[in-house]
Amino acid sequence: MNISTLDSPVGPIWVAVDAAGAVTAVHFGVPEVVAEASPASEAAAAQLREYFAGERTEFELTLASTGTPFQHRVWDALVDIPFGRTESYGALAARIGQPTASRAVGLANGRNPIAIVVPCHRVIGGAGTLTGYAGGLERKRWLLDHERRDQPVLA
Repeated sequence: MNISTLDSPVGPIWVAVDAAGAVTAVHFGVPEVVAEASPASEAAAAQLREYFAGERTEFELTLASTGTPFQHRVWDALVDIPFGRTESYGALAARIGQPTASRAVGLANGRNPIAIVVPCHRVIGGAGTLTGYAGGLERKRWLLDHERRDQPVLA
């Protein structure tokens, strides 16, 4: 595993890639393990820097997250939420063909190991409210504001 770190407007972020160069994690904070950077981890960090600079709205990275088949269905659906848009947990559950599974969708969303790139921050409560985010609600609010730029974020 190779890890690159970057400073961002929402604090330090680290990116891990596997031996094949696929992104396995994007987390807030400082990594708990010491690992060297690689060209692949630096390329992923560069795309995140472009995102924060307002120069990138889509990521072009190979992803390799570990999770259950259900979690992967949810994470795959997250990538389809357009930049600058949000979707409720219930709508996401319906979109993956399990309309009564909004709580399970919320749990899978919270276990997303590849923050920002797999945009779990774009999922909101059914009433349009900001709800849980592993990185904290202030980060979620900042990310949504950043993506909407000229549009107000829901309270």
